[in-house]
Amino acid sequence: METISKRLVSWASIIEDHTLEQARTASRMPFIHPHLALMPDAHLGRGATVGSVIPTLGAIMPAAVGVDIGCGMIAVRTQLQRSDLEGRELGELRQQIERSIPLSAGHANRKLQATAEPRIAELEQLASDGDFDPASYAKQWRLQLGSLGSGNHFIEVSLDEAGAVWMFLHSGSRGVGNRIAGHHIKVAQRLAQQWWIDLPDPDLAYLVEGTEEFDRYITELRWAQRFALLNREEMMDRVANQLGRFVGAEIQELERINCHHNFTESERHFGKQVWVSRKGAIMADEGRPGLIPGSMGTASYVVEGLGNPVSLNSAPHGAGRRLSRSAARRAFSRDELRAAMVGIEYRDTDAFIDEIPQAYKPIDEVMADASDLVRVRHTLRQIVNVKGD
Repeated sequence: METISKRLVSWASIIEDHTLEQARTASRMPFIHPHLALMPDAHLGRGATVGSVIPTLGAIMPAAVGVDIGCGMIAVRTQLQRSDLEGRELGELRQQIERSIPLSAGHANRKLQATAEPRIAELEQLASDGDFDPASYAKQWRLQLGSLGSGNHFIEVSLDEAGAVWMFLHSGSRGVGNRIAGHHIKVAQRLAQQWWIDLPDPDLAYLVEGTEEFDRYITELRWAQRFALLNREEMMDRVANQLGRFVGAEIQELERINCHHNFTESERHFGKQVWVSRKGAIMADEGRPGLIPGSMGTASYVVEGLGNPVSLNSAPHGAGRRLSRSAARRAFSRDELRAAMVGIEYRDTDAFIDEIPQAYKPIDEVMADASDLVRVRHTLRQIVNVKGD
């Protein structure tokens, strides 16, 4: 860990100058308490750095939470072992998963699935209690539950160091969460203009606790966080169903971990009750289980938090991008992606060139930087990868 300033600490051994400057700017906002913490995977984001933990007194910056509210990971350890999958055509399993879960941006279910109905009912009640209609943001939000999205979102079947089979996926609150975030970012920016607040970056606009706008944001934020968590659970149930059909046995869940990495919670740190916005970071209280994925061709980790107080009990959320998507497409080819994915069943398309492992920070270095934030419980290596293009 390096102390950059009184209000900025960093665990990132690999970080670009402009990313560090963006974090410095955010750390100077007057309501930061006690400091902003940069995680090992930190990289440039909108307003605030992706891979940052931002504790605030009496205010929240919506863009510092992230536009994919509640984005995170879920993993399930099954009773299956490596031997249960040997000799089977894993391409069939990948295609079964792809048929059961809508992939890519803008895609949704054609009809409401029976497994989703109780989750939709819960979200409808939560929205009613909060006196808002999610359909005002996305008319088809119900059909988005159980869909993956694109970018770095994924579904994987992996093996741990002992050969146990895990199901692992990464997704968030889809279009409805993105629109909720976008709306409240604009509200914060409008208020800043209305009150002649001089901001170093328009995306650091904030909402003040105790105002109607703040309360409305928190209500809708919490709804979107719940949507994201249930979205992952719905997809995980479908993956388990397809894996069970593939091996001819019902899947037994020995362990399930579901954690956000784009979210806000009210927590107590350094003697104050603060709003902690983790934009690309997971909770890592002592003993708390967590998930840190690598890229589509590298290891992922099941971890346990160490409760490091300086990090505000936080840890990285993944490898963190080293190259932008456009830069990765210029730098790498489809053949290089194929070479990076040897031994992994995936959909072979140039749509995923910008997700090539070399576009990300080395996950081993990220984990080494995080050695005082988490301890590794399991190392997962994917044998099947599913992504949306």
